[in-house]
Amino acid sequence: MLTSSLPTQEINVPCAGWRGWFALAVLMLPVLLVSVDNTVLSFALPEIALDLQPSSVEQLWIIDVYPLVLAGLLVTMGTLGDRFGRKRLLLVGATGFAAVSALSAFAPTAVLLIAGRALMGVFGAMLMPSTLSLLRSIFRDRDERRFAIAIWASGFSAGAALGPIVGGFLLEHFSWGSVFLMAVPVLVPLLVLAPFFVPESRDPAPGRFDAVSVVLSLATMVPIVYGIKKLAVEGPLSLAPVLFVVGVVFGWLFVRRQNRAAAPMLDMSLFRRGTFSGAILVNLLSVVGLVGFLYFVAQHLQLVVGLSPMVAGFALVPGLALMIVSGLAVVPVAKRFAPRVVVPVALAFSVVAYIMVALSTADLVQLIVAFALLGIGIGAAETVSNELILSSAPSAKAGAASAVSETAYEVGAVLGTAVLGGILAAFYRTQLVLPEGLSAVAADASRETLAGAVAVSNTLDDPALAESLRLAAAHAFDSGVVVTALIGAALIVVAAVIAAATLGGTRSTSKK
Repeated sequence: MLTSSLPTQEINVPCAGWRGWFALAVLMLPVLLVSVDNTVLSFALPEIALDLQPSSVEQLWIIDVYPLVLAGLLVTMGTLGDRFGRKRLLLVGATGFAAVSALSAFAPTAVLLIAGRALMGVFGAMLMPSTLSLLRSIFRDRDERRFAIAIWASGFSAGAALGPIVGGFLLEHFSWGSVFLMAVPVLVPLLVLAPFFVPESRDPAPGRFDAVSVVLSLATMVPIVYGIKKLAVEGPLSLAPVLFVVGVVFGWLFVRRQNRAAAPMLDMSLFRRGTFSGAILVNLLSVVGLVGFLYFVAQHLQLVVGLSPMVAGFALVPGLALMIVSGLAVVPVAKRFAPRVVVPVALAFSVVAYIMVALSTADLVQLIVAFALLGIGIGAAETVSNELILSSAPSAKAGAASAVSETAYEVGAVLGTAVLGGILAAFYRTQLVLPEGLSAVAADASRETLAGAVAVSNTLDDPALAESLRLAAAHAFDSGVVVTALIGAALIVVAAVIAAATLGGTRSTSKK
């Protein structure tokens, strides 16, 4: 046959055209929203803590419950998108997310805010798998797709850059609830434009919806992540070991069911591809490093240095801008050099960033430079790893690959806060030496969180006692930052080693 003499590279792949790039711009809206939500909440957390007075565990859950629920449902929603249409699921998720965000803005208690964040996670899980999997169908040429994925990955960084600025402005002029209302103006254009410019995409032969697998996936993730939180906050004598065992058992049952099913909800053969699994782990650990850094730097800038939310946001803009630039600049570099070289070199910048923080947090300029170096490394690594995740999976499994990639991102966000944030909270409590003269209630509130100590200091009539409390809390917090930064550096080193071992020694030039 004539086709037998053709090379394996696909030579007549149609370009996306202007409609494809406009569709990408529309799809960036939910990507921006998710990243804005993660960043702006870190900056709003001090005001939320002062207003709603959450405990240290509730404070962590306010941040963690959204990515936890989202990560637990991503594969499920990816399957629904394959069956009923990815664009259709995207529109349903956008409508629900905007409505729940508006309600969460007026939550009167920490518990209700946590519940609202959980519902946002349900609808957010409908948004995210659709965006990346739709890119695979819109951009069939691999060079175009590589650049589109770079823009997609940079969208997370762009949202992170906009989050502190827009959020800081809102927090200085309105209550903390205004940061949730941002979802409405972001998602309304998506609901208007997506029906006209984003093509529908679905699996022509989807497998059946497996409710048992959905339950098993949730039963796997929730105990494990909750166990990590328990371990970080309460130590090894808590229920954490039991929760880990429960999660592992359900995880084994989930994998066993997928391997035996004729049409599994998640094709486990994807994980037997070294490049796919390695890129997933690099994604996860990179996000752990980024979110963990943002968790403590946001509190340090506002509660220790004393910057307003907006000024603190501007302090991080250089790093977030460099994250975007490095994500785009790495595209031509990745075409010339192997991923196993590019990704470890990029992550070396992030390791240096964490070491700088461990050495000193007193110099504000040094902290800004450190975050800039972190952004360079994470931005480049995320672009390369996301492109490898999609390209290493068969086109028929693009939805599953996208869902797993998004799951890694959200689990990384959970772990970044739960592990690094939990360790920081534990060191804060052990290192805090309270000045004499505090009531029992004030002492308990000061031990809970740094925000609690600052809130107590603002209510004290004795200026000297208030200043002593603020200094003691700041010293305890920064002592915990040193240990947390060293752990963050170690995690990035692990990501670099995994990249060098699994991401292949040659660059790919295929157009597929």
